[in-house]
Amino acid sequence: MGPILVTRTGRPRSADADRAILAATRQALVELGWGKLTMGDVAARAGVAKTTLYRRWANKNELVVDAVAALFDELRLPDRGSLAADVEGVVLQFGELLERPETKTALMAVVAESTHDPGLRSRIRHAIVDRQKRLVETGRRRAQSRGELPDDTGDPASATRNADLIFDVIAGTVVHRILVSGEPVDPSWAHAFTALLVGGLPAAMTHA
Repeated sequence: MGPILVTRTGRPRSADADRAILAATRQALVELGWGKLTMGDVAARAGVAKTTLYRRWANKNELVVDAVAALFDELRLPDRGSLAADVEGVVLQFGELLERPETKTALMAVVAESTHDPGLRSRIRHAIVDRQKRLVETGRRRAQSRGELPDDTGDPASATRNADLIFDVIAGTVVHRILVSGEPVDPSWAHAFTALLVGGLPAAMTHA
């Protein structure tokens, strides 16, 4: 899925131009930081007019969130044969993504800014968090079809709560591991974390 954008009249959108703009935004964030980044600087780096930029994004907040969201949309959940293998795979992908300087810088910048900007916080949830819950939905349905998880499709409210909780546990743990603790998400750690998530404390202690 591409960036969340406000529909405006005018010339048709260019996917190549959008990608160039979002890439230029991430580059500018790494080099300049949030405070010094401007729409004009991004336009110059992307080789587009500043008016073109404003036709697509109303302000810097919208632009930066979409630049981050585009990175998270790269995450996939290949079928690796079991719930544990699927979880371990996406944890490693997520860890690799957060280790990239453009992801780390951009995510920390928008999260910090959102602490005093409710509109930005809402946009982060819609463009990044809600979109990435697709991975949880895919993994849950796959595990249910294998008989690894009970079927909760008859209770939509419970299914939604479960998806939210699973996402929060995985995303929150990986983000804390890399961005707060400064530790790597390597195969050994991903395996131990998956054992804890899927099997609970007894299984995790067995795999330690």
